[in-house]
Amino acid sequence: MMPQRRQLLCRRSRSEAWMSMHHWLREVFSLDNPQLLRIQENLKVLKLHRTSQQLEMLLQEASKNEVSYSDFLDKLLEEEISLKHEKHMALSTALAKFPYIKTLESFDFSFQPSIDPKIIRELATCSFIDRAENLILLGPPGTGKSHLSVALGLKAIQKKYRTLFIPATALIASLNKAYAENRLEERLKLYCVSKLLIIDEIGYVPVDVHGAHLLFQLISRRYERGSIILTSNRGFGQWGEIFGDTIIATAILDRLLHHSTVINIKGESYRLKRSNAPD
Repeated sequence: MMPQRRQLLCRRSRSEAWMSMHHWLREVFSLDNPQLLRIQENLKVLKLHRTSQQLEMLLQEASKNEVSYSDFLDKLLEEEISLKHEKHMALSTALAKFPYIKTLESFDFSFQPSIDPKIIRELATCSFIDRAENLILLGPPGTGKSHLSVALGLKAIQKKYRTLFIPATALIASLNKAYAENRLEERLKLYCVSKLLIIDEIGYVPVDVHGAHLLFQLISRRYERGSIILTSNRGFGQWGEIFGDTIIATAILDRLLHHSTVINIKGESYRLKRSNAPD
């Protein structure tokens, strides 16, 4: 077959397909058309809610823009996948119990030059979670440790890793309560479910020896099984003071640091910067 004739037949085929699509859309789009009502009901049964809600608009766009069958179907599926992703993000973010929403895009790296943006971008790929590695963020109050931990937690959720954020004081209190109620095993299993556990602000409040032993049990359970992001305002040399026991502090650090990235932030406080800013 001659190339020109083949091209002509292809154009004719596409034109006929569009005319068929256009004819169908024009018939279906009538509000009194029972087929349209049936389509909407079936979409609801299949839980394709966004398509059901936007069906008339999508049909209008398809008719106006001369959309092919395959493009029309592609658009419908794209809308549904987008809705499912939004729902997943909303639910997973709520279950993660973040104290606020902070993103990497809003982090001011220029104010904290001790942080290498390349390292953060690599962490944002969440490959460290695949490898069950940890991230330790050290630095004075207000330097962005919690901001980074939340932002990386959001990146993990986007990649469908189950994530949980909990302040260190709340975690220790929860483990102590479970121990007192003879439900420690149950609670430890609960804190091992998430692929990423974010423990915020170790060192702001001293932990008694019993609480330190409970924390050690949790970290041991997650060792090489699940990732931890931990923030602290105290250097590792001071962790014996935090836990009231150098031996248990060493044991905790041994598990945390074996497979980990440590970022020591040496900049100034964002909060102090804002409070000292002129009106």
